[in-house]
Amino acid sequence: MTVGIVGLGLIGGSFAKAYSKVGHRVLAYDTNESILQFAMLGGSVDKALEAADLCGCDLILICTYPGAAIEYMKKNGALIGDKPIVIDCCGTKRNVVDEGMALARRYGFTYAGGHPMAGTQFSGFKYSKDSMFKGAPMVIVPPRYDDIALLDKIKNLLKPAGFASITVTTAEKHDEMIAFTSQLAHIVSSAYIKSPTAAGHKGMSAGSYKDMTRVAWLNPQMWAELCLDNRDNLIKEIDCITEKLGEYRRALADNDESEMIRLLDEGRRIKEEVDG
Repeated sequence: MTVGIVGLGLIGGSFAKAYSKVGHRVLAYDTNESILQFAMLGGSVDKALEAADLCGCDLILICTYPGAAIEYMKKNGALIGDKPIVIDCCGTKRNVVDEGMALARRYGFTYAGGHPMAGTQFSGFKYSKDSMFKGAPMVIVPPRYDDIALLDKIKNLLKPAGFASITVTTAEKHDEMIAFTSQLAHIVSSAYIKSPTAAGHKGMSAGSYKDMTRVAWLNPQMWAELCLDNRDNLIKEIDCITEKLGEYRRALADNDESEMIRLLDEGRRIKEEVDG
């Protein structure tokens, strides 16, 4: 198949490497010409993705920030045609899916929202790898939830990436869940590392510190856009964790051992229930 990839960052670069590794033709576009040239020299990309190439692709993966994904579809929607399936891979879904669906109807191309649930704390093509998506879930927001033929086609087109499962949901449900599973974690990690105590951690920290601070090493521009794009859901999650932290603080201030045991055991029990 021929795959068009827009954006050669961590996600787009990993898709390029996964598809090229198994012999598919990969065309790519990136605003940074040097990254595109590097990808072509390394064999991950066969050639630059030009506007005239879009209609000949089987799959087009838009791996950019949400705003840039919308602008790309607005600029090129009339050139895509009815052959490719277009999937954006943005970290929030409501705004980009609303625009993507409207543009698909206007120009006659097939579009679905997507979010590969994989990545690292690092960004950029140099950290991409062909195995990034192996065993990971892929979230799809389709134009119609009863179109089994389309969902089956999407599953087959994504097969070379190595996803373990395809989760079909709505844009609203995706954004509600991602505020908790991803965005809140990044904000908590970013806030946690700002303690003045952090400067002296070396030699006195282990796994807990590493787990809590890993995603503080993030791409600020990207995460700011994602968080603001989903601010209503994220504010709810921040309010919830702030309230829960207040319960622990009150137990400590009151020197209430039984309440601390109750709170900690409650957290342990809920973790066991939600994760099986």
